[in-house]
Amino acid sequence: MTRRTPAARPRPRSRDRGSASLEFLGVLPLLLLVALAAVQLGLAAYAVQQAGTAARAAARTAAMDAADQETDPGIAGRAALSGWAAERAVITVGGSGTAATATATVPIPSLVPGADFGSARRSATMPRPAGTPGAPR
Repeated sequence: MTRRTPAARPRPRSRDRGSASLEFLGVLPLLLLVALAAVQLGLAAYAVQQAGTAARAAARTAAMDAADQETDPGIAGRAALSGWAAERAVITVGGSGTAATATATVPIPSLVPGADFGSARRSATMPRPAGTPGAPR
C-alpha cells in the first residue's frame, strides 16, 4: 500500500493580509447606525409606555376623586413616571360625570443631537364609581 500525502495548500499571498480588517472597517459605520436606530426605537417605545402609565394613574385618581381628597391627578400621574419622564411630562385631566379622562404627553428623548422625534401621547378613561361626586346616581 502506498500512502498518499495531502496536496500542499498554497500559502496566502502577502497582498491579502489585512483584508478582513478593512472589510470590517467598511461595515462598521453601518453596524453602528443600526445599533443607534435600535436604541432610539427602544427609547421611543419606553416613552410611549411611560405616557400610558401616567395617563392611567391620573385617570384612576381623577375617577376616585372625592371632595375632601387632596390628591391631584396630575401629581399622581407624575408619581407613576420615572425621573426623566416625570420632569417633562404634560398631564391633562377632564371628563364627564360618568368617567374621568386623562391624557399624558411625554417627549421622546433623542440620541442624535438636533433631531426631534416628537412626543408620545396616550389617553386613558376610567369610570367613576357610583356615589362619588360627579357620578350618576
